[in-house]
Amino acid sequence: MDIRVVFARNLKHYRQLRGLTQAALAAVMDVDRAHVSSMERGQQNVTLQTLQRVAAHLEVAPAKLIEEHSEP
Repeated sequence: MDIRVVFARNLKHYRQLRGLTQAALAAVMDVDRAHVSSMERGQQNVTLQTLQRVAAHLEVAPAKLIEEHSEP
């Protein structure tokens, strides 16, 4: 599976788990909500720095955001 799709699914999962909207995550990351939306749709090649920032704001290990899970 495309790593961007894996990241996108995990990002959305952990964001929702924390009870954050895309706008709220964007605000704490100081980016536009459209950027978060684009990441969640797998349209962004995020940098390692972005991966680390997202993970920090979602309070998860960066590896959790790129960990592939089997579909139920």
